Amino acid sequence: DARWMNTEEFCRHVEVIGRLRHRNLVALRAYLQAREERLLVFDYFPNGSLFSLIHGSKTSSGGKPLHWTSCLKIAEDLATGLLHIHQTPGGLSHGNIKSSNVLLGPDFESCFTDYGLISFKNPNSDDSSAVSLFYHAPECRDFQTPPSQQADVYSFGVLLLELLTGKAPYQDLVADHGSDLPTWVKSIRQKETESSGEPASLAKLEALLNIAVACVSVAPENRPVMREVLRMIKETRMEPVHVSSNSSDHSPGRWSDTVQSLPRDDQLSI
Repeated sequence: DARWMNTEEFCRHVEVIGRLRHRNLVALRAYLQAREERLLVFDYFPNGSLFSLIHGSKTSSGGKPLHWTSCLKIAEDLATGLLHIHQTPGGLSHGNIKSSNVLLGPDFESCFTDYGLISFKNPNSDDSSAVSLFYHAPECRDFQTPPSQQADVYSFGVLLLELLTGKAPYQDLVADHGSDLPTWVKSIRQKETESSGEPASLAKLEALLNIAVACVSVAPENRPVMREVLRMIKETRMEPVHVSSNSSDHSPGRWSDTVQSLPRDDQLSI
């Protein structure tokens, strides 16, 4: 909205965004302002979006969960890119994390786009779709509260849940499932494993689920910082996969019933 932010503020903010360069961020190459119209020019990514990868051409939330190796690779790519945004001097946040704002690069690396642009939106407008709304942290859904890095962590957690389940957040997944959220995710992964006939690394999937649940804590102060999130994802990817020859060990659903608690931000050692 060109009427919401004046020219000086717009140019200053875009200059900050334009200096960000990272393999997991879609680079802003140029911008144009003419009267009440503003245009931003980003690199072109021919491989489409993460939303399309998960959901195909469907407009409903009936996508397919990705393979566990893809889930972990995408999670690490995006955590790395988001941490780079958060480390920008001045504490920049993405502000609009969702699977349609993740583009796939030439090597199918996952890259965030649309970062830092929520500031251009008039907070008095109410034109967000339902699916976008429930990516947002509860404290930011009135669109009057400025975006924050803690809110980004929540949105990242919702994105992880979408990776794990193939379900876009057309409703509040966290509030709807409450303490049963881990059980719901596990039931979806179990059905996928049964249909594919391929044993999954349940330990790795559970670890990623634990991370997602920590990120979507309702209280912002209970969410981990992105540096800690990235560390946990990297550790999960590096853990060796143990596949037993015993067919009973291939049975899906052998998840523990508890989700590990994570330290609060002020207790993290980073």
